[in-house]
Amino acid sequence: MFDELKAYVEQHRHLVYQWLKHLLSLEKSHLLRTELIDGFDEVTGSESMHELRGTPLHDMLVDAQEAVAREGWLYLAIRPAIAEWHYLRLQVDSVICEEIGVREFLQFKERLVEPREEEDQWALELDLSPFERGFPRMKEVSSIGHGVEFLNRQLSFSLFKEHRERLLDFLKLHQYSGVQLMLNQQVSSLEQLQKAVRQTRRFLKWEHDDAEWADFVDRLPVKVFEPGWGRTAKQVHEMMGLLLEILESPAPDTLAEFLSRVPMVSRLAILSPHGYFGQSGVLGLPDTGGQVVYILDQVRALEKQMRHDLHEQGLDVEPRILVITRLIPEAGDTTCDQRLEPIIGTENAAILRVPFRTSNGEIVQEWISRFDIWPYLERFATDAGREMASEFGGKPDLIIGNYSDGNLVASLLSRRLGVTQCNIAHALEKTKYLYSALHWREHEENYHFSCQFTADLIAMNTADFIITSTFQEIAGTEEGTGQYESYHAFPMPGLYRVLSGVNVFDPRFNIVSPGADEDVYFPYTEKKRRLTRLHDEIETLIYGESGNGARGELADRDKPIIFAMARLDRIKNVPGLVEWYARNEDLQKEANLFLVSGNVDPGHTPDREQGDESRHMHRLFDEFELDDRVRWVNAMSDKNFNGELYRYVADRRGVFVQPARFEAFGLTVIEAMTSGLPVFATCYGGPLEIIEHGHSGFHIDPNHGEASSHLMADFFRKCREEPGHWDTLSKGAIKRVEEAYTWSLYASKMLSFARIYGFWKYITHLEHEETCRYLEMFYGLMYRRLAEQIEPHPPEEVPDTA
Repeated sequence: MFDELKAYVEQHRHLVYQWLKHLLSLEKSHLLRTELIDGFDEVTGSESMHELRGTPLHDMLVDAQEAVAREGWLYLAIRPAIAEWHYLRLQVDSVICEEIGVREFLQFKERLVEPREEEDQWALELDLSPFERGFPRMKEVSSIGHGVEFLNRQLSFSLFKEHRERLLDFLKLHQYSGVQLMLNQQVSSLEQLQKAVRQTRRFLKWEHDDAEWADFVDRLPVKVFEPGWGRTAKQVHEMMGLLLEILESPAPDTLAEFLSRVPMVSRLAILSPHGYFGQSGVLGLPDTGGQVVYILDQVRALEKQMRHDLHEQGLDVEPRILVITRLIPEAGDTTCDQRLEPIIGTENAAILRVPFRTSNGEIVQEWISRFDIWPYLERFATDAGREMASEFGGKPDLIIGNYSDGNLVASLLSRRLGVTQCNIAHALEKTKYLYSALHWREHEENYHFSCQFTADLIAMNTADFIITSTFQEIAGTEEGTGQYESYHAFPMPGLYRVLSGVNVFDPRFNIVSPGADEDVYFPYTEKKRRLTRLHDEIETLIYGESGNGARGELADRDKPIIFAMARLDRIKNVPGLVEWYARNEDLQKEANLFLVSGNVDPGHTPDREQGDESRHMHRLFDEFELDDRVRWVNAMSDKNFNGELYRYVADRRGVFVQPARFEAFGLTVIEAMTSGLPVFATCYGGPLEIIEHGHSGFHIDPNHGEASSHLMADFFRKCREEPGHWDTLSKGAIKRVEEAYTWSLYASKMLSFARIYGFWKYITHLEHEETCRYLEMFYGLMYRRLAEQIEPHPPEEVPDTA
């Protein structure tokens, strides 16, 4: 690519010069991808410059993600394919094109915010690429997010050649509460193990398939096997057959099947420190939203799967899951001031709350923003580890972190305990705020991105495996960068420079999409399960009078409903949807707009951002006189009510809209689709993969509201003209969720990954000791210093949750 571009520039200097001069005339030192393309379109609109189209220069600009123009130079970051980056520069006056390295590009970019005469040759740089040498890395984009499959293929052969003897130690490793599992210490060699397995399999051939372990264990011909091989004679026979195949020639699929049956996970810890983590009355409070719903549904699914697996493995063991979060003494009418709270819908899972403490040991009483909690996390990790050990009676088998804070605490705990660690990001802040790393100082007072991005880098590179809901989270699309990909290389001027932070071809990345709670969210057509007793309340909610947490009174009840339910913040873009609707008269004629979001009273919003968005909503209502066509009510946290609300809207042939500027996954999209609602959702983030455009819903671009509103108006018009059109989309939505987005699939994959990564970690020392030591130094010298500098904001008043 570069050679063709360089040759073209040399042969067409005059044309390239005219284009460069036009870019500089815009007087913008930092140009985004759309601005580069728009600028090119303007230049090539003239007849004399039209020949630039279709050239190597044009091809390069299509792939450009950003450009920096300063001092007669144009520096560009080029992404010709997913996760493939190149950097080049063009000198304007001499029209010289040169390829450069990532360091040169970042140095030049830093000068946008830190102009200086000379480059700082000794700026702190983070470069993890040397630690990747000799470790298997994927090369194909199609492999990204399928790390466990790649790892099994790559390492199965090395197991036979280099690590065969370690397999024996691995089988002796497993215990539960002091009881030995799988294999006892009487076996001292693989040859002895193979002989014992063959003898036992011959014996089991004469046992009834359904005979249980306790019925025949005392009659086994060799006394080396302990519980954990299976519950029945048939299962034990199959398990031992898999082991013989592995010892003979370890195929990836055989190894994965064998490990899926090994009793490795009975105690599980989930970290989610920030916000109000509870089971009722918390949704809509500060920093409290979809992550809480996700984790509670996750716990129910995981406990069910763990209990099933342990039973099939022949163990009468009760699985235990703890969700570890922060205890908030001043918790209002929530339960967030209680140390231990059983999780509804489980038998042995609980929320364990541990308080934040100051440096002198005092308990922090009030809620603290997720952006301000960094000084408390190290002490929290220590205290949580102690409380967790007390509840478990030992250490967990797997630690799952959530979001930046939970992932950092998980890293600290797993490193100390030697436990397998899984990270789940949900939504990384770095890609929510444009060039937030470059302009970190501007955001520091309110967001402390310096701490958060440092914590992200540490946690991402110490996790054993990372779960994402979509491919986009990892590596984006052909046009845009993924959340994790954005951590590959970036500057934080005056702090440090990342030359190689996260490699999305790392086999630790795996895609496991969650689902919606199947007991709560189900198709509107399942009449016997419907909560019809709620219909009067729902009808009042939608068609009632203004006041008491509501604005707007719908005049025409016969119109279908455009339904949206989301947090009231800048990213979720609910006011944007209102404005699209307000500016499209055709859409107003076709449908009413019904919104469940935030708090209608700006004086009762829990933080500054929601207050600003609430006031914005009222301005739109007033400006466009929307009160007879738009209904807006306070956010609600009752899942069962919300589930029936989706179905009530479906009864009236409505649709669900998710207009976010970015959505990491889109749980409400799944909830709406499984209820049978056609969905219009943002094309930025998870919904792009969830929805099959035109079959199970529609993608909309939040940056093009007019086009999005016309798409909705056209849909309603077509539904009037073709009565079966709505049903087709509704059935497509339900089918899509059933095929790919269920919690049972999620739980099975998650536990399988835990076993496989735990196995390879033990067998091959996959934990990257050198990388971890490097990052420990980064933690001690950088993160700790940044966290100590944070002065927590005084708590904002949180409204009464009664």
